[in-house]
Amino acid sequence: MPTRPHPPFARRLRTTPAALALGALTLAGALLLAGCGDKGAPGAAKPAAAPGAMPPAAVSVLTLRPQDVTLTRELPGRAAPSLVADVRPQVGGLVLARLFTEGSLVRAGQPLYRLDDAPYRSASSSAKAALTKARAAQAAARVNARRAAELVAIDALSKQDNDNAQAALRLADADVQVAQAAVDTAAVNLGRAQIVAPIGGRIGRSFVTPGALVVAGQPTALATILQLDPMHVDVTQSGAELLALRRELVAGSLGATDRLPVTLLLEDGSTYVHKGRLAFSEAAADAATGAVTLRIVVPNPQQWILPGSYVRAVVGNGMRRNALLLPQQALSLDPKGHAAVYVVGADGKAEQRQVMVNRAVGAHWLVDSGLAAGDRVVVEGLQKVHPGAPVQASEVSAAPSAAPAVPASAAPGAAAASAAAAPASAPPATAASAPATASASAAAAR
Repeated sequence: MPTRPHPPFARRLRTTPAALALGALTLAGALLLAGCGDKGAPGAAKPAAAPGAMPPAAVSVLTLRPQDVTLTRELPGRAAPSLVADVRPQVGGLVLARLFTEGSLVRAGQPLYRLDDAPYRSASSSAKAALTKARAAQAAARVNARRAAELVAIDALSKQDNDNAQAALRLADADVQVAQAAVDTAAVNLGRAQIVAPIGGRIGRSFVTPGALVVAGQPTALATILQLDPMHVDVTQSGAELLALRRELVAGSLGATDRLPVTLLLEDGSTYVHKGRLAFSEAAADAATGAVTLRIVVPNPQQWILPGSYVRAVVGNGMRRNALLLPQQALSLDPKGHAAVYVVGADGKAEQRQVMVNRAVGAHWLVDSGLAAGDRVVVEGLQKVHPGAPVQASEVSAAPSAAPAVPASAAPGAAAASAAAAPASAPPATAASAPATASASAAAAR
């Protein structure tokens, strides 16, 4: 009987012993791998369980160290000459000649104008003649008085006649004094016919020309002389700020800086080469503004500073001992709008801390409260930090330099106020944005 072919599934069931052994090994390996996956190390299962975990954020921190800081204040002011003199005639007459060059430097006593002095020469000659006449009368009276004294001694002249002779002598002496005074007055008037410079300095334009008639004490000056070396710079400071500084000086938190030199900033923003000194402050505040005027004296040999020029003076207010300076980029705002910084604790986690700052010193804020010496403040990488998050901190070095101080009002409250007005979508870690805006608004207020 012929053999029928096996169906395909029948052929697959017919296996060799080698195939069976291979299948058994494959099944055992699969079971072993499954068992290893179930009992593997806990670390191997974490990536599958938390695939979004990130390593600690890398940030840069600065360890705060106390230092002595000179607090300065930039005050606006106007330059004024140290001496001003209006040249006016003290006698009347026609102007015969102008003896100076307009805009030049003149010295004290230098002749400036020559007036027609003919009337004054005549008056001087008349006064001298009157003096000669008075002296002649004085000589005669002296002889009569001496003779009368001799005669009354021998009873050859009555006492009444002797008294009259002595009185005539005294009257002649007085007439001589009057005549001498008239001579002196005539000489003074004759000398004033030549007008001289009362002070040394730079003289301006002449308001009269030769041929003009001038009178004594006229309201219009002939010219004006300004002494430009040294120069005075009058600046104003608010009374409230001066009061706060005096309180700090009394409390001992500030050291006096009255003898520190004053730096001037010119209209183009450049620093003036010569240092000034604080001369005095007004004893009274301005009734309208409450500000107090301070006067600064500065050398001006090259006359780069002209009267009326706008300048800014960097004046030292005091020395803060053991102060803490915070880089401006480290300051941010918390959700409530308060000034805050991130501090890295001993456990390596970031902590947000509210701070109070006083004023700007260069690129730093002067810290009043909230931080202590040794705190590690995050200065870079703020956008990657949130409270309680672990961070990988690396130390940076920063050497703050003293610079003109921003007004105290620009730091603590104004920063939060300006930031509160910013859009809510702005990143909270823009460190210097709020303080810089506050400084600009304070500067505009000045």
